[in-house]
Amino acid sequence: MTDIRKLSIEIYKKVSNDYVQTTPKKLKLIDVYLFYVALTGVIQLLYAIRVGSFPFNSFLSGFISTIGSFVLTVSLRMHLNPKNAEKERVPYRPERAIADWLFCNIIFHFTLFSFLG
Repeated sequence: MTDIRKLSIEIYKKVSNDYVQTTPKKLKLIDVYLFYVALTGVIQLLYAIRVGSFPFNSFLSGFISTIGSFVLTVSLRMHLNPKNAEKERVPYRPERAIADWLFCNIIFHFTLFSFLG
């Protein structure tokens, strides 16, 4: 049991050190936002389980909003990651990636707003 624990601690330390040393600051900022969105979705789900989801459209819109924001932001992170840019034949400019992310978020949230009723 202790060998497995030591091994998992070593793996965690190596992964966290690699993340801190090799990940650019703008990707770390995106990761913090992703954590916030995921935490918001978990809190909404726990609230709906514990208290109830009486206006179901409101709960559904809020929860779908967190899922959609998470997916769109993961896409943005993939486009802004310099390691992924090396693999693409046609370079994807960061300005275009951010503009696409903003446009998709606006359309997505307008759609959710109309779903509220």
